Amino acid sequence: MRARMADIAKQAQVSEATVSRVINDRPGVSAETRQAVLTALDVLGYERPERLRKRSAGLVGLVVPELDNPIFPAFAQVIESTLAQHGYTPVLCTQSPGGVTEDEYVEMLLDRQVSGIVFISSLSADTTSDRSRYQRLLDRPLPIVLVNGYAAGLEAPFVSCDDRLAGDLAVTHLVALGHRRIGLISGPNRFINTQRKLEGYRAALRRETGASDAELDDWTSLTLFGVEGGEVAAERLLARGVTGMICASDMMALGAIRAARRRGLRVPEDVSVIGFDDSALIPFTDPPLTTLRQPVISMAVAAVRSLVDEINGHGAPHSEYLFHPELVVRNSTAIAPVRTGVPVATPAA
Repeated sequence: MRARMADIAKQAQVSEATVSRVINDRPGVSAETRQAVLTALDVLGYERPERLRKRSAGLVGLVVPELDNPIFPAFAQVIESTLAQHGYTPVLCTQSPGGVTEDEYVEMLLDRQVSGIVFISSLSADTTSDRSRYQRLLDRPLPIVLVNGYAAGLEAPFVSCDDRLAGDLAVTHLVALGHRRIGLISGPNRFINTQRKLEGYRAALRRETGASDAELDDWTSLTLFGVEGGEVAAERLLARGVTGMICASDMMALGAIRAARRRGLRVPEDVSVIGFDDSALIPFTDPPLTTLRQPVISMAVAAVRSLVDEINGHGAPHSEYLFHPELVVRNSTAIAPVRTGVPVATPAA
């Protein structure tokens, strides 16, 4: 084996240690050097280890956090159909509480020798998570694309909806309707999407109304994603006298409407609610929801094209593509009510 390692190293003009790293599929070797070693194996007539053989043509991993929120099946459907047009078959990996984790799914996909992976709202969006899991994939090298999961420092294509602009558009709409006490409901602050929506919301409300930092803190309610989280957060904001609520998802907005009705408030006559995503059934809610629409088709097509370019060796730009959300005005927002006896804002607990 030592003689063969020396022959391969000489043919590829690299060290034996580098040959060992390539043969054992370890990181720390550039794509060019890895290819040189593989070519040396072929030229000298050695059989490549099974793990280094050509990846299964046509298989692409698609990892989504869940399917309960309709926006994720919407992304999955467009990505699957677009992959099919390029000759690829998706392997859908859906996470669930207590089920298979993202890392476990990735190991399964690697065992199947997929050509690449598309991640939707993955752990990369969590600023406290270990991003090295993605760097290890890039070091293999394996093409990946991350949708709504930007992580600084990773040399990969990112496709994101502009969350800062979403926060700004929602505030501007409510201010135009006469609202001044406007709350924001979102998920935990460790997520990059939450941080960006907060930035857009705070900057716009300062600009439009001169709101103080104390007021902005008091009108921000971070909770768990989902209907139940939106309901709990809305209870807090309604107790603080807000007349408008901006929610980080349509599911959270539906929870906010439920909380308002439990208090005997009408939407939109007494309180306005804005969602985010605009999945297929949202126009048919009661009332039809004003929301920020993610351009799902454009984002999904861009993600697939970037991945296919990476797979084919064309090298998609390793940067973040920001897509603009669209404000879709329906019946859950209206002119601000005239209120008396509004409670004085107090710092949030």
